[in-house]
Amino acid sequence: MQEDIDALETREWVDSLHSVIRHAGPERAAELLQELAKCASAVGVDLPPAITTPYRNTIPTTKEKPMPGDMFMERRIRSLIRWNAMAMVMRANDNNEGLGGHIASFASSATLYDVGYNYFFRGNDDGNLGDLIYFQGHVAPGMYARSYLEGRFDEEQLDNFRREVDGNGLSSYPHPWLMPDYWQFPTVSMGLGPINAIYQAHVMRYLSARELVKREDRKVWAFLGDGECDEPETLGAISLAGREGLENLIFVVNCNLQRLDGPVRGNGKIVQELEGIFRGAGWNVIKVLWGRKWDPLLEKDESGLLQKRMDEVVDGEMQNFKANGGAYTREHFFGKYPELLELVKDLSDEDIMYLNRGGHDPYKVYAAYAEAMAHKGQPTVILAQTVKGYGMGTSGEAINETHSVKKISKDDLKRFRDRFGIPLTDDQLDSVPYYRPSPDSPEMQYMQKRRNELKGPIPSRRTEFPVLTAPKLDAFAAQLKGTGEREVSSTMAFVRVLSTLAKDKNIGENIVPIVPDEARTFGMEGMFRQLGIYSSAGQKYTPHDAGQIMYYKEDKKGQILEEGINEAGAMSAWIALATSYTNNAKPMIPFYIFYSMFGFQRVGDLCWLAGDIQARGFLIGATAGRTTLNGEGLQHEDGHSLIMANTIPNCKSYDPCYAGEMAVIIQDGIKRMYEDQENCFYYVTAMNENYVHPELPKGAEEDVIKGMYLLKQGKKKTGKKVQLLGGGTILREVEAAAEILRNDYDVDADVWSLTSVNELAREGQAVDRWNLINPEADKKVPFVTEKLSGTKGPVIAATDYIKAYAEQLRPYIDRDYTVLGTDGFGRSDTRSKLRRFFEVDRGFIVVAALTALARDGKVKPEELTKALKDFGIDSEKPNPMTC
Repeated sequence: MQEDIDALETREWVDSLHSVIRHAGPERAAELLQELAKCASAVGVDLPPAITTPYRNTIPTTKEKPMPGDMFMERRIRSLIRWNAMAMVMRANDNNEGLGGHIASFASSATLYDVGYNYFFRGNDDGNLGDLIYFQGHVAPGMYARSYLEGRFDEEQLDNFRREVDGNGLSSYPHPWLMPDYWQFPTVSMGLGPINAIYQAHVMRYLSARELVKREDRKVWAFLGDGECDEPETLGAISLAGREGLENLIFVVNCNLQRLDGPVRGNGKIVQELEGIFRGAGWNVIKVLWGRKWDPLLEKDESGLLQKRMDEVVDGEMQNFKANGGAYTREHFFGKYPELLELVKDLSDEDIMYLNRGGHDPYKVYAAYAEAMAHKGQPTVILAQTVKGYGMGTSGEAINETHSVKKISKDDLKRFRDRFGIPLTDDQLDSVPYYRPSPDSPEMQYMQKRRNELKGPIPSRRTEFPVLTAPKLDAFAAQLKGTGEREVSSTMAFVRVLSTLAKDKNIGENIVPIVPDEARTFGMEGMFRQLGIYSSAGQKYTPHDAGQIMYYKEDKKGQILEEGINEAGAMSAWIALATSYTNNAKPMIPFYIFYSMFGFQRVGDLCWLAGDIQARGFLIGATAGRTTLNGEGLQHEDGHSLIMANTIPNCKSYDPCYAGEMAVIIQDGIKRMYEDQENCFYYVTAMNENYVHPELPKGAEEDVIKGMYLLKQGKKKTGKKVQLLGGGTILREVEAAAEILRNDYDVDADVWSLTSVNELAREGQAVDRWNLINPEADKKVPFVTEKLSGTKGPVIAATDYIKAYAEQLRPYIDRDYTVLGTDGFGRSDTRSKLRRFFEVDRGFIVVAALTALARDGKVKPEELTKALKDFGIDSEKPNPMTC
């Protein structure tokens, strides 16, 4: 800290500021400070890069809203929860050493949650739309322990923590898929909770602006750790919250100053860093750093040295103070300045050790939460200083390895029991038993009363929602009939399907198109005027294209969400809307349209979360395929998104070529997800290549959904026959190859459209499993095998994706099977050159078919050599996989 060169002048300025505050109020003081900052900037005075306040509580003691409840009763309940959470993890690891679990994170944040449960978190009972709470993943044992006291779980369930296979278990972390009536949000993949919370609050405002769901005073709470703030997703979208003034959003950052292996900013101050970041993004920042036991010391600190010491001490030392005890703290914290030693001369080392931090003081936490609830016009972040492993003694309090501690010593168990008043004997400690008072005890009565007043238990997830009626398939007659002689892309076919849905009288208002950016690339600009682009501020300017039919229209009631160049943000908005059926009792049908290369690849973790959270909606991978986005090159061309989609068990993925296929798939998806309430979501590719779309063959609808249908049956009577399977736009190369085989090589070919290799492979695997565990029953036959039965000739499959995609079908094709795919890095060039480079064009398909026939003795080697020459295929051509 720089020395003050004129302390008297400084004192006069400070006294003047206090005078303004006393006589004109803090608002006037803020105005003057802003004016001074403007003047200083105008004459070139360097201002601080970010505005941070001294390292003390934001809310003065004189302005703290008093906590109305029974503090002693609440401490008693909180202590029981602490004990049961620790017991659950310890018992799990006594029974099986490898199960794991975490004690220290909840130990540091128990008060932060407890105050919320007692006064602020509103539940879902009686049709109420409660608050949405993103619990920090590692604190799950604490939530289970509270639910145990509330009678929601029994001891057997607690003993089944992390034992889920046999049923009646509790998941390791918040997982709605595994506990669908309990957890609302998956959060333990750190960083995803915060960004999802921001977009949840954003979507809550969107639904309110469109008058679909009343927002009222619902809050979105997100609990996270200071170490988690290093994840790009944690802070990456906070500017959106500040820009839109999301006053319905509250972040609570548990600043225990430790990550998983040690200090977060051992050489700095993470709280100050976060304060500057959030203030700069337009958030209301409330620091809760010191508990009530510090208040008398701060009041007596007339010299300001205590505040100076608080400001200068680094986080690594703050950890040492709790790890090494009161004597160490006296010497190394207060001992730096003799005046501070005088300040604490009447305190014992034990008194100094228990000078509490703000996040462990319910009065300070309550005051912060009350202030956050009342604040208008900004989101709020509460930076609460705590101790990791609080109460765990030498086994875990404030030590680097505390995050991984699963057990604590017998002596520390005794100290824990005594400190928190748990009524257990020394002998009972050996088994680390759970403790729950009788239902009619004062503690249980108090707890139930508080939750009843706040509309029911938390966490709690709705599992029922209103049914939406899907439009009949004939609503998409234009797509089913094809395009005649007109050439359009499958992306444009999708946009027309989407336009039909948006006009549907039953579900039109539920449709939400979402794009990160480049809606014009996807041909969606026609929707700008029709639906409007949502903006919380409306449109305060006249767009330069206002005189055009398809002008850029922003609107407070806009239906389209255009989230900027931000795939993670757009995906988070999609997740919020795809779970609106449970979180808002209002099912929405979101369509997130993105460059397929920048979808699963960039936000795969969020896609996995979507599966866990039971999202319902459509992801549209536009400009899909490795050879359809000509000219863009390596980082834009997608040959693997369908492989990645298949890793998510409840994601149904499709690769349609033609408009009729697209319409059938989307209509089926709406029916399954919103009418039949099937627990899944859809990934559908769309391409930007223009071509003629034929009429969908009659009766093919069911096969489209299952994954393949016969598009064209060969009619030439010849001894040489092949089965050609094509997916996406490569289907058209397959069709062309079939014509060449018939006309030039006397080979007949059936052409099959592969709408979903993934669905075919899953069905085949399910059949294999059924046959495996039902050895005496009649064997089932996979759909692929059944469709190809009765046909003749080898099978050749070609797609615009890497070979591993179509290779999934090999076990279910009982004959010679050849796969062509686009392995390797992308290139910039024309479509025809790209398809030749990746060896999926009509020439390679013909050669592959002839080669398969040659293996069957129906084509001579010299005919193959001639075919290679006819198509200009060089036998020395480099392998696209390696070049």
